[in-house]
Amino acid sequence: MSFYEEQILPRGIDWGMSGERFSKLRKQYLKGVCGRVLEVGFGSGLNLPHYPDAVTHLYALDPSQLGRRLAAKRIQRAPFPVEFVELEGSRIALPDHSVDAVVSTWTVCTIPDPLAALKEIRRVLRLEGKYYFLEHGLCPDRRIARLQNLWNPIQKWCAGGCHVNREIDRLIVNSGFKMLSFKNFYMEGPRVLTYMYGGIASPE
Repeated sequence: MSFYEEQILPRGIDWGMSGERFSKLRKQYLKGVCGRVLEVGFGSGLNLPHYPDAVTHLYALDPSQLGRRLAAKRIQRAPFPVEFVELEGSRIALPDHSVDAVVSTWTVCTIPDPLAALKEIRRVLRLEGKYYFLEHGLCPDRRIARLQNLWNPIQKWCAGGCHVNREIDRLIVNSGFKMLSFKNFYMEGPRVLTYMYGGIASPE
C-alpha cells in the first residue's frame, strides 16, 4: 500500500465516519448481533461501542496496521475479547462454520474481489448464522447511477479502492446467501455517495 493508504486514509476514515449519523446507523444495524462474531473491515473499531451485550468474542479482520493502533482504546473498553485474524491468501484464517455472525459496514465497496470475499464469509458462518451488512452502492435512479459511474474512478483513487457503484444485494445473493431482511435508503449527504444497502442474510 502507498503512504497515503497506510498513514493518511485510515485517519481520515476514523475521523470522517465517527459522526452521529454513522453511529445511529451502526447501532441500528448491529442490534441483533450475538455470540462469536467476525467483523470484516474492522478499521479503527468504530463499531465496537455499538455491539450488543450478547456478543461474546470478536474476530477483527483488516489489513491496516494503523487502523489497529487507532482502535486500541476502543478495544480496551470493549466488554468482550477482540482477536485479530489474518487472510491466508484469499482465505480467512478461521475454520468452516466457526462464527455465529459476520458484520461488514462500509466494507464490501472496497474489497477487490467482493464475490470471493462474500463466499468466504459464507464459509466461516455457522449454517444457522447471520451476515449483518450496512453498505453504500449503486442507486437505481438512472440519473444518480450515471453520476456514480462517472465519479467512481475518482472515488477509487481517493478512498483506497472504494466503489460507489456496486450492487451490494446482487453480490450477496450471488455468493449463496438468502436475504432475511433488506432495506435501501439514502443517508444524509451527496446522493452519489449515500445510497445505502442494509440488512441481514443467511447461508442457504
